[in-house]
Amino acid sequence: MHRAFLPHTRLWTCCFVVASGSALWLTADADEWISGIVWPEPKIIQPGEKGSPPSDAIVLFDGSDLSAWEGAENWTVENGVAIPKTGGIQTKQGFGDCQLHVEWAAPEEVTGSGQGRGNSGVYLMGKYEVQILDSYDNTTYYDGQCGAIYKQSPPMVNACRPPGEWQTYDIIFEAPRFDDDGDVVKPAAVTVLHNGVVIQNHFELEGATAWDSPPLYEAHAEKLPISLQNHGNPVKFRNIWIREIEPIVGHKPS
Repeated sequence: MHRAFLPHTRLWTCCFVVASGSALWLTADADEWISGIVWPEPKIIQPGEKGSPPSDAIVLFDGSDLSAWEGAENWTVENGVAIPKTGGIQTKQGFGDCQLHVEWAAPEEVTGSGQGRGNSGVYLMGKYEVQILDSYDNTTYYDGQCGAIYKQSPPMVNACRPPGEWQTYDIIFEAPRFDDDGDVVKPAAVTVLHNGVVIQNHFELEGATAWDSPPLYEAHAEKLPISLQNHGNPVKFRNIWIREIEPIVGHKPS
């Protein structure tokens, strides 16, 4: 017979939790709903300060070198910032679900317009682009401006700072899931904060982003490198770190 607690039934329950080798006795009035799910203790980390990485982050660029990246020989590191010369770079390590922090600055001297001004991009898994562009007083197509999921979703607001000023992206990414036949079980999803402002809210991607073709999913590995684009503009980067995301999983008691 299945037993369930009825709302407003006053029952006193008693349980104990073992913590650091000692038992802590807890009592709860049954008017308080309790899920009954047994959760592991969340891991303790040290949060960063003013954009510095938290203690469980993987530092991808701290201003000293680009040793975590492939193609680094084509970029320069000066005064704690990385600047492209030729070609893009990609991380040596692959990532799936993640929290990614990137700081960047478009050139202070404004040249060009539209897509030709401060253009770069952050490619999640090398396939799904969050556009970098100097969109401060610069008109272009909306799903290609700064913070857009390229050719798929414009930012909800334009949070760009003036050219030359440092800007931040905080990106929460869920990788797509595929079945054994290569079909999409769950699309990729991305949330983006630009300078602390939510500009993409759990947007579900329609597939890989491309300049010359519609979005399309092709089955791929669970983890792939992060890429930074070189679009011919000397966009600067600093303070890049990433956290791999793993959901906390509980279970109902047997």
